[in-house]
Amino acid sequence: MKPKKNIPQNSICILGIPFDQNSSFQQGPAFAPECIRKSYFSPSSNLWSEKGLDLESINHLYDLGDIDFTKGTDNFNLITHSVKNAIDQECRLICLGGDHSITFPIIHAHAQKYDRLNILHLDAHPDLYDSLDGNIYSHACPFARIMEQKLAARLVQAGIRTMNGLQRKQAEKFGVEVNEMKDGTHWMEALEFHGPVYVSIDLDCLDPAFAPGVSHHEPGGMTTRQVLDIIHQFRGKVIGADIVEYNPDRDLNSMTSMVAAKLLKELIAEIYEDTI
Repeated sequence: MKPKKNIPQNSICILGIPFDQNSSFQQGPAFAPECIRKSYFSPSSNLWSEKGLDLESINHLYDLGDIDFTKGTDNFNLITHSVKNAIDQECRLICLGGDHSITFPIIHAHAQKYDRLNILHLDAHPDLYDSLDGNIYSHACPFARIMEQKLAARLVQAGIRTMNGLQRKQAEKFGVEVNEMKDGTHWMEALEFHGPVYVSIDLDCLDPAFAPGVSHHEPGGMTTRQVLDIIHQFRGKVIGADIVEYNPDRDLNSMTSMVAAKLLKELIAEIYEDTI
């Protein structure tokens, strides 16, 4: 990945969003983007995707750096503006969070560009609370905000294992397609989207055994292989993605940052296939 300001069309870009002010339990994800980048380039691995793409061979793969939140402006507006500025230059953007609240302003930007946007959301939590601890923009609420504002035509969730009565009602209200871990993974084989797809990966979709570096440990989650299989196998055109909720303060020997970097590589490869 190369630093870049003027982005050629059909580029794939990475943007760090070091923001965790809406975390409800523990802060720390603000430190994630740079850690993920470090693991991406770790000499313990390489820059090839599992399907055989040499990521170093991609001419238009750029790192846009991190959003600067020290300017005293409205944080969500800054995220939306930064994302819109990138995608208006006809790039596909992968954002590195940050807590999951950032997905709302990211989608706000994408919805202005793409009609009938689909979202594939991998998470332990449905993040459909109307409000948590009095905060309607909590990282537990982004998909309630997205759906109530009709920013997405379809929301498919997988990995869920913390569904409660309130959020189940919200899912029914918004027509969310929820695939809970207790029901198995049979749904994966038939997962297909018509129209643009945005992929949002909360790393706690993974079982803590595979990703200890998250704030909310929730047993019974996906394996790393299952998440990779979803990325590789679902049918649809990926136009953007985010990887969120990595908390370096809770990680073990950079184990989770390596998982995040692995997912980043595979997302880049999948997006690249759609641009050639």
